Amino acid sequence: MTRAYFEDAPYPEAPDETDVNLRAYFDSLSDDRLDEVDLGWSDSELREWDGNFRSDGSLMMVCCDRDVGVAEYRRVLAEFLRFRGSNS
Repeated sequence: MTRAYFEDAPYPEAPDETDVNLRAYFDSLSDDRLDEVDLGWSDSELREWDGNFRSDGSLMMVCCDRDVGVAEYRRVLAEFLRFRGSNS
C-alpha cells in the first residue's frame, strides 16, 4: 500500500508555500511522536511538545512566506490527524 501524504491532499483554498511546508512538516513527524499529541493541550503545552517554536511564538520553519502561530498550527495539526486517521 502506498503511503498518502498530507502535503499532497487537496487544499480547501489555493495554498501558499507556507501551507505546503506546514503540511510537509507534519508528514515528517513519526507515528510514535504523533501518538503523544493531545489537541486539548494548552498553547504552551503544544509548543513545548513540538519544541520548534521560536521565542516570538511562531513555528521555526525554513522557506516560508509567513509566520505560523500556534492557532494555525493547531488547526492544521487537527486536519492532519483526521487525514492520518482516514488513511491508516
